[in-house]
Amino acid sequence: MSAVVVGSDGLARCPWQGIETDELYQRYHDTEWGRPVSGERDMFERLSLEAFQSGLSWITILRKRDAFRTAFAGFDPHAVAAFTDDDVARLLDDAGIVRNAAKINATIANARALLALPDGTTLASIVAAHAPAAPRPATDPVPDSTPESVALAKELKRNGFRFVGPTTAYAMMQAIGLVDDHAPGCWVHDAAGRTT
Repeated sequence: MSAVVVGSDGLARCPWQGIETDELYQRYHDTEWGRPVSGERDMFERLSLEAFQSGLSWITILRKRDAFRTAFAGFDPHAVAAFTDDDVARLLDDAGIVRNAAKINATIANARALLALPDGTTLASIVAAHAPAAPRPATDPVPDSTPESVALAKELKRNGFRFVGPTTAYAMMQAIGLVDDHAPGCWVHDAAGRTT
């Protein structure tokens, strides 16, 4: 298993590039990543940001998160689903976010897909249904995808979601605590009393 890195505050964390000196990255790691998320807006935000991250570093997205929240109406699915071509043009001109037409259009399409889910089905329920049956032992390297994330990506696509391949699905599963990939020796991992 990759060694943890120790930040300027003396805490050992997962070995993410640059985490030892970046306070924003440390705060995200310590208080959000791998923590349970509920609610459609929060789930939609995580899915959207993970899709925007595809091909980029997570810290790039994290540094732009406030701008993303402003640009995408706080990730309110109802508001985003109502976006028009004028909104797409506005977003493509917004230097505060990642200006990628395919990802912007996928985010709007995903808001519409979320709202079109059958009665009693939510994004949260779809994601939760793909939780691993048992905790996965820590591995090095951490996988890019798993059988569960492959199945989740297929289910999301079947329901009209876009830009949600197995890697993006797995990154979201990590971000919302559906799987736990905090490294052994990381203070978050150890604080939770994990033994893997």
